Amino acid sequence: MNDQTVKKDAGKIRPTLVPTKIIMAISVIRGYGVEKYKDPDNWKKVEIERYRDALFRHWLAYLDDPHGVDAESGYPHLWHCACNLAFLIELEWKQIGAK
Repeated sequence: MNDQTVKKDAGKIRPTLVPTKIIMAISVIRGYGVEKYKDPDNWKKVEIERYRDALFRHWLAYLDDPHGVDAESGYPHLWHCACNLAFLIELEWKQIGAK
């Protein structure tokens, strides 16, 4: 039942549709980054192009070996891809006209 008289949420985003494992993977990589760099907001100070390069490097490594892990962190390349992509989306959100 989708009774809009009780709760008007038609057309709103549904975050519960997002698979939770991607959130967990990004969280693990963020935790690693905070431990390494000691500043939870340092990622905001990095040029966008560097995240594009990092995403591409990890993507190429993933394509070469889908089960491979990053030599430094020990975490899967795909998780690093997700985190870099999250940074890019966050940093470019307004540029793409998203609300």
